[in-house]
Amino acid sequence: MSDPFDIDVPACRGRQTRLLAEMERLRLDLAIVQKTEHVQWLAGPRFGQHFEPAAALTSEGHLILVSPNHAEKAAADDSLVYDAKWLSTMRNDQREASSQVLLAALANRHPSKRVGVEFSCFSQHLASAMAGELIDIEPDLYRLRRRKDPDELARLKKAIAATGVMYQTAREMIRPGVNELDVFNALQSAAVRECGEVLTGTGNDYACAVHGGPPRDRKVQSGELYILDLGPAFRGYYADNCRVVCVNGKPTDRQHTAWQTVAGVFPMIERTVRAGKRCREIFEEAKALIGQFPGGAWHSHLGHGIGLFPHEAPHLNPNWDDAFEAGDVIAVEPAVYADEELRAGIRLENNYLVTESGVELLSDFPLGL
Repeated sequence: MSDPFDIDVPACRGRQTRLLAEMERLRLDLAIVQKTEHVQWLAGPRFGQHFEPAAALTSEGHLILVSPNHAEKAAADDSLVYDAKWLSTMRNDQREASSQVLLAALANRHPSKRVGVEFSCFSQHLASAMAGELIDIEPDLYRLRRRKDPDELARLKKAIAATGVMYQTAREMIRPGVNELDVFNALQSAAVRECGEVLTGTGNDYACAVHGGPPRDRKVQSGELYILDLGPAFRGYYADNCRVVCVNGKPTDRQHTAWQTVAGVFPMIERTVRAGKRCREIFEEAKALIGQFPGGAWHSHLGHGIGLFPHEAPHLNPNWDDAFEAGDVIAVEPAVYADEELRAGIRLENNYLVTESGVELLSDFPLGL
């Protein structure tokens, strides 16, 4: 039976072609990536957090993959293995081990004058052996990753679908007296069942009557608002959306008004966001809408991109000056907080795909309290 989420080699080759165009613009002879997300983005396989794979792309379009085990399927011309374990014991020098294998593979090639690397993590084991000039291509890689290809979008949609099942489970079980840990366990189980495998990651907020945080050994109380911010990751790709559940099912007028104010941001998003629109403008419009709720506070971003990392570009945040691009997948999360009056607050979050003409809602499940 075929796996619809299996590694898409042609899609990976397409991403390599996009990186090659950047390499030509920057006059690079070689690009080396060592972040697990960038290795996956280019070659296909995803490796566990304790391993240190690497990939190198030459200006001729030849990709070398160095991984801790044999990759049965990968968009690589040379697929090499480093010794990540000795007699089943994981080595502590993973980065050095993978670097030595990569250096050996590059030894017979013409020396590179300009080499693109990720400055935040480039191995000193490689740096000390590279004769060429090192150029930081990490910002370029993050920029290239913004446009999600169909194989990436399929994995994101699967992760987002898992949140829908998690929220359905939450609405069925949240009642006064339920323990936050039991809610957490049930939601994790629902996501694993929906994905059919172990999750790459999970979300942030499972604590009741506070703005966020991990679950506690605590029973929830009548009248509280339960903010759930869930982000299961499927094969490396992170969902991120939020819902609020009124613990006793009977929100006060004040809580309902706060919910209406926050939910009212989404029609503006769906009417206004499209490729080319400035994120700062959207933030300011949302801030004005949230400001209509008297006595509330909101001191956070409006959202961010999602993908192989929970927070990516574009940034719906005045500390950046991003513009939306077609192919962005974004999480939009307006909120209002008033601890005493609201018993925490309201934060709602939807996921959208940005297109040239607008947005497509990806998290189409109930928003209500």
